[in-house]
Amino acid sequence: MASLSLKGLNKIYDNKVQAVFDFNLDIEDGEFVVLVGPSGCGKSTTLRMIAGLEEITAGTLVIDGNDVTEAAAKNRDIAMVFQNYALYAHMTVYENMAFSLMLRKEDQDIIHEKVMEAAEILGLVDQLGKKPKQLSGGQRQRVAVGRAMVRNPKVFLFDEPLSNLDAQLRGSMRRELKLLHNKLKATTIYVTHDQIEALTLADRIVVMNEGRVQQIGKPAQLYDNPANLFVASFIGLPPMNFLEARTDGGDFDFGGVRLPFPGNMVKIGLKGKNVIVGVRPEDILPNPDGVPLKVVINENLGQNTLVHGFLAGKRVTAKFRRWCDYKQGDVVNVSFDQEKTHVFDKETGMAVPVVGLRRALDV
Repeated sequence: MASLSLKGLNKIYDNKVQAVFDFNLDIEDGEFVVLVGPSGCGKSTTLRMIAGLEEITAGTLVIDGNDVTEAAAKNRDIAMVFQNYALYAHMTVYENMAFSLMLRKEDQDIIHEKVMEAAEILGLVDQLGKKPKQLSGGQRQRVAVGRAMVRNPKVFLFDEPLSNLDAQLRGSMRRELKLLHNKLKATTIYVTHDQIEALTLADRIVVMNEGRVQQIGKPAQLYDNPANLFVASFIGLPPMNFLEARTDGGDFDFGGVRLPFPGNMVKIGLKGKNVIVGVRPEDILPNPDGVPLKVVINENLGQNTLVHGFLAGKRVTAKFRRWCDYKQGDVVNVSFDQEKTHVFDKETGMAVPVVGLRRALDV
């Protein structure tokens, strides 16, 4: 396997449209890195530049200490798994998995050994004689992964590999990919628009928007300490609630409803400032001494309940860790978990630095 270094990668197409701006990232040997963001954010373009399928307009790409910026795709020792599997319909599973090795004219015994080893790991031994049309979506995806595995590449690239699967199968394949990475310890770059995939699979996540990196960090870092409003809104399900407020003394003023600044914390430069207060649904807590939340919809999910309503005239979602039976029009008093309240500058969208008991954010 190998480390990667991406320095100042830019992609500008012939029509002068720039898809990626100054992308910088160092990836350690064996690391699983996920590029995540909405459609059109530049994540797949970045992956294709790494693969050699897109020309790098500016910047450098180093793999395992070698500058491959100008190298052809076939000379980068990279294996890519695509969204549509790209299997040969007329070939058996065995032949699909062996094809790249056959092109390299590997010894037949070595080809057989590698295919059987991959098939054993992926649970495909009893499927080797079948054609792709005889397989389920999940099995076809495993064949595509197996075809990449037998090459023993330096880097694995995945371009939204689970997008064509139904929700239940996506969850199953997500777990299989995680187990596979734990076993192979392969350097992996994975692209998805699904933040759940990013949070569950990644050692580190790169959040992108409009061609630019918004934040890089471990899943927990991005969840607990989003650098800006975009990351805060994109990472987390249900998404974070945002309420406009003005700071006044030691309180947030939500248009007449006041809540104190988080206890034992220092908010830097907040006095008399218009801000966006962010709070995740699970950090809105029932509290008889809190402020009123007027219920609109109550969604029981078994172990949790999503309560949608209005707080200070603004729509919010709370996630209570119990079964609730609120009706439309009911009022439940709530408070915010003070150690997990986020504050963003209304003008810049950047997180306001926080110093507190359990977290410190540098922006």
